[in-house]
Amino acid sequence: MSGNTIGHLFTVTSFGESHGTAIGCVVDGCPPGLELAESDIQPDLDRRRPGTSRHVTQRQESDRVEILSGVFEGRTTGTPIALLIRNEDARSKDYADIARTFRPGHADYTYWHKYGVRDPRGGGRSSARLTAAVVAAAAIARKWLAAQYGTVVRGRMSQLGDIVVPLTDWAEVQRNAFFAADAAVVPRLEALMDSLRRAGDSCGARIDVVADPVPVGLGEPLFDKLDADIAHAMMGINAVKGVEIGAGFACVTQKGSEHGDELTPGGFVGNQAGGVLGGISTGQPVTVSIAVKPTSSIRIERRSIDLDGAPTVVQTQGRHDPCVGIRATPIAEAMLLLVLMDHALRHRAQCADVRVATPRIAGAGG
Repeated sequence: MSGNTIGHLFTVTSFGESHGTAIGCVVDGCPPGLELAESDIQPDLDRRRPGTSRHVTQRQESDRVEILSGVFEGRTTGTPIALLIRNEDARSKDYADIARTFRPGHADYTYWHKYGVRDPRGGGRSSARLTAAVVAAAAIARKWLAAQYGTVVRGRMSQLGDIVVPLTDWAEVQRNAFFAADAAVVPRLEALMDSLRRAGDSCGARIDVVADPVPVGLGEPLFDKLDADIAHAMMGINAVKGVEIGAGFACVTQKGSEHGDELTPGGFVGNQAGGVLGGISTGQPVTVSIAVKPTSSIRIERRSIDLDGAPTVVQTQGRHDPCVGIRATPIAEAMLLLVLMDHALRHRAQCADVRVATPRIAGAGG
């Protein structure tokens, strides 16, 4: 299987399966001299891990990260950093009944036809469990970008099913299980999850992520545009079916006089472009939204076929999130961090000495 690596200079290669001994990744290209310990990585993993509330899967994983290489006396050496997270609470028996059939909405059917073999336990390699390794790797990028540019990447759930979640207070995001920036809406979100769990059904979610400040100049036209790489990374997250940069699909109904962000000596007047023009960062906040589909593992009986092509009915048992989007915020942050880190290193390598007389402006935020 190819396609397990993301990045050009800052690369992350993941390994493992949902019910294997462990999952992890190898991070290559991290600059030497960065102070790094497991305690820098663990907080991000704790935000993503399962079993943190009644609204997500009750699989109990501590997600304790181990640094196996690339760090000496508390600092990165510039060599590959290997990160390991052991699986502790896999219940493979929950998947015995689906070994010879295909779950609707899952990768079972496509994996089988592509590889001729698949691991049905928890989805194997196609499981969202693998995102833990990505979150761990991105914690390294988070620390380096903050030290170099003061960059902060933060995300929030902006919609759960048909409930829109306002942006009232960023601090509230860390106080509830939904990563919602409005405390008043949390009871409605809880009620929706409880009703879906009783019905054995699921729903989707929208996640918004913002990076600020971002240095101007990141991105490589034509085919390695910053926003193109962001979209590529976000679509690499399990269950993501849509990505918007800036105004996104709202630009369809906008006029050019509205969408084109004017420039003034004091900065950009707006940020409809989401901090990227011509594939290159403007210095404004980079804003991204993703659409996460409803969880495919549901208790409601669904039609399918078995390995012989005969009709059958699938009812997925086990421990699953009524909405996988609930835990997607740290993952979306991670993907944006990885892309920004990679492009920051690429920009530094080629264009660090570029100087122009025109002053840099920032202006409107996300």
